Amino acid sequence: MSSHRTRRINKEIADIANDPHSRVTVEPIKDEDLTHLRGHFEGPPDTPYEGGKYSIDIKIPGDYPFRPPIMRFETKVWHPNISSQTGAICLDTLSSAWSPVLTIKSALISLQSLLSTPEPKDPQDAMVATMLIKSPAEFQHRAREWAVKFAGAPKKENGEGSGGATAESMKRKAQQAKEGEDRQKRAQYHGYNKALVDRFTDMGFDVPQVVAAFEYVGIDRMEGQDYELEEAYMGDITARLFGEA
Repeated sequence: MSSHRTRRINKEIADIANDPHSRVTVEPIKDEDLTHLRGHFEGPPDTPYEGGKYSIDIKIPGDYPFRPPIMRFETKVWHPNISSQTGAICLDTLSSAWSPVLTIKSALISLQSLLSTPEPKDPQDAMVATMLIKSPAEFQHRAREWAVKFAGAPKKENGEGSGGATAESMKRKAQQAKEGEDRQKRAQYHGYNKALVDRFTDMGFDVPQVVAAFEYVGIDRMEGQDYELEEAYMGDITARLFGEA
């Protein structure tokens, strides 16, 4: 493995370990083998997957981060965008929408958010998608059964819901989806203070461009605090953004 890719993956693993708020974890499956990892996260609240623990098999391609990690669910899950047989995933973030500024953490957060926002019209598992469209109550029941059986989710007591759609649960799901989107947006900043990055995005550059320039120049994250950059650094970043460095 190239030294650049090794440093990148080690940094990403350390970043996940130091960020409990992301609610995801990852570790190598075998000691010192950074090409094969396993990620974990909990099922989102107010969904049939709530309380379950989900494991993700992660394989790092040779040209990462220019190609996305190859991810699949090890934990069996009943979801239209995840194969109920193989755990294969249908998600733009892991294919056409991948960018080198995205990370393993942001991909895992996207998968967690996917559990809250199934897309039956763009399925990985047609049978599950058909059930969700034609019989949503049956879908909710089956998804919860699988969460209990395969992901260790607690059984609901009599009278409790099982992730079924109610006005309150729909509102909570919408809030959960928004929180997932917010986490993804924050993940784009790679630990840099948003205001610090936005001084450059206000010039017309997008967040991934600015973050990549910061990392190229070696800007200190200062634990996410805002601060004034030295003039020399400002020049280096601007030159990088305009393709002059």
